[in-house]
Amino acid sequence: MYTVKMEHECACFKKSEYKSEKSFDNQQDAYNYANILVEFMTEDFCTTHLFFVHKESENEFLIRVVENPNKAGSCSTGSCGPDDSASSCGTSCGCD
Repeated sequence: MYTVKMEHECACFKKSEYKSEKSFDNQQDAYNYANILVEFMTEDFCTTHLFFVHKESENEFLIRVVENPNKAGSCSTGSCGPDDSASSCGTSCGCD
């Protein structure tokens, strides 16, 4: 079994029809799904975050979520919470 997991869920992801984890019978299907999901999120979600696929292990692909350094008013403004860390961006950081 191969899985695709989200590292953090921004508000845009939470509002989407996608699940934070999905399983596949083969590695190629998991890889294809992860890349398609990243492309969709990059094009259609808010621009607060950037998304990319990282092969975490032999059976797992992780969709990484990072702040978009080109986004004005992104997480560095303090909208993510008290500690302004990237990990706190998994909640609502500017995606509402």
